[in-house]
Amino acid sequence: MKTAFLFPGQGSQAQGMLGESAEAVAETFEEASEALGYDLWALVQKGPVEQLNQTEFTQPALLTASIALWRLWTQAGGTADFVAGHSLGEYSALVASHVLSLTDAVRVVQKRGQLMQAAVPLRAGGMAAVMGLEDDEIIAACRQATLDVESGSVQPANLNAPGQVVISGTQAALDRAIALCQAAGAKRAIALNVSAPFHSELMRPAADDLRATLDQVTFSSPTIDVIQNVLAAPCDDVVLMKAHLVTQLYSAVRWTESIQFLHKAGVTQVVECGPGKVLIGLNKRIEKSMTTANLQNVANISELRAQQS
Repeated sequence: MKTAFLFPGQGSQAQGMLGESAEAVAETFEEASEALGYDLWALVQKGPVEQLNQTEFTQPALLTASIALWRLWTQAGGTADFVAGHSLGEYSALVASHVLSLTDAVRVVQKRGQLMQAAVPLRAGGMAAVMGLEDDEIIAACRQATLDVESGSVQPANLNAPGQVVISGTQAALDRAIALCQAAGAKRAIALNVSAPFHSELMRPAADDLRATLDQVTFSSPTIDVIQNVLAAPCDDVVLMKAHLVTQLYSAVRWTESIQFLHKAGVTQVVECGPGKVLIGLNKRIEKSMTTANLQNVANISELRAQQS
């Protein structure tokens, strides 16, 4: 049986996450806290939640939570044939595959969060979820909306599952695209409560600074195949992997295609490693033949090992 571990992105965080596994994950959180210069575990457990939900804090918190669980899995003798992560989760996947160290990764994603937030003035852009239309229809609506407005643009940001796409862009273009999607028969087309238009061209000003940040850390060859968001396929060239992380900042997360690649590669089980169940929910919409599991606490490890024996 081939297994892929999937690592969640922003939105899966919650105050108190991993609280029931405090002793088991303490060492990993201490390592991350030392790298960041503040007590990450205290923030995750006690908040304030408003701070935890700020992207520069959310990103290292989620990455550390995911890697703490991954380490428990490997210490119990577990492994994976592939790893993949949704947006931020791609950095967790790179740590799991020993491309990046945890210390480097938490510093990089903290900086990534700062750059993403600073790239666009508050309220200058946003994101919206569109459900019930074909991907091609949503892409066409984005193109038309970009043409219809005097300035700005909108584009697909997360191709999450068939009939579920997130779009991102300047506010006027986004509003126009929402209206066009609704007119085309979308079941839902609603603005999301996010602080910036992630995975859009508006993030491009942050690309050079992110590249400079990535150039300061060591990338090693992956020990497990990593499915990169912009390729929807593995890459083992560390120079290209780094370049793809920069491109990912302002490009769509090709999640549907990533799961389809895993299925074609013979993966029969996917495990969401980290807080929440977002990716497992998407997986059931993409490829129902795969079995799914969650690794959210220590108790899940023995259950998962039993399934695989």
